[in-house]
Amino acid sequence: MRDYDVIKGPVDTEKSNLQKETLNKVTLEVADSANRVQIRKAVENIFDVQVASVRTVRVKGKVKRRGRVLGRRKDWKKAVVTLMPGHRIKFFEGV
Repeated sequence: MRDYDVIKGPVDTEKSNLQKETLNKVTLEVADSANRVQIRKAVENIFDVQVASVRTVRVKGKVKRRGRVLGRRKDWKKAVVTLMPGHRIKFFEGV
């Protein structure tokens, strides 16, 4: 699996922004089949930073209703990546 197939994009929420600013953690949406080692290597290669740790979570999709029809959002996987002190990802600074 290539590095750009592993990482799908950033997760932009209030909690992830707070973690990014105070704890030097970046939250990313990743491929469902990616493991921690693949996520670590992809982040280090793409953004040229050193990773301290990687935590992964499988997020269950919510059930949503549109009139009488019930639908469901898809399940996805996110990773909270802790960067080494002194390392920042410039790509997410303006987000």
